[in-house]
Amino acid sequence: METAELGRRIYQTAHLTGEFLLRSGQVTGKYFDKYRFEADPVLLDEIAAAMVALVPADTEVLAGLEMGGIPVVTALSRHTGLPCAFVRKRAKEYGTRRLAEGADVAGRRVTIVEDVVTTGGQIVLSTQDLRTAGATITHAICVINRNPTTPDPLTEAGLTLHPLLTPADLRS
Repeated sequence: METAELGRRIYQTAHLTGEFLLRSGQVTGKYFDKYRFEADPVLLDEIAAAMVALVPADTEVLAGLEMGGIPVVTALSRHTGLPCAFVRKRAKEYGTRRLAEGADVAGRRVTIVEDVVTTGGQIVLSTQDLRTAGATITHAICVINRNPTTPDPLTEAGLTLHPLLTPADLRS
């Protein structure tokens, strides 16, 4: 499916109007609910199929970030055949006590997978944690980069961001 059509379908699925309270405390009449496109199995599968081309050839593990990156990385793993890890914001204090569940990341080339990137802050934090666990990470991919360019924190962390879509691609 072409990018323009995919962007249009994501916009139609996830763009809401009404009254919404934002994390900042502001109230807005427009809201983008990313979980709506992640919860649509047909649309999510089409997104994952389009993202395959973004995965660097030397990737050994795809690492999806809690919470929105998890459905995306699962669908993408299915299309690429690559194993995936599910990365928590912090390790649980019980069970395996691991930060990354699923595929082992130590000593492997890992690509971060996220749904929507705004500042890239969580990608930077998770990348630091995964690097401490032995992963080699130089790339992140996302469904939507809300910026026209890569956010500075990602570049400063030595990461190249490969977005499927930018705001210009999201239209009704």
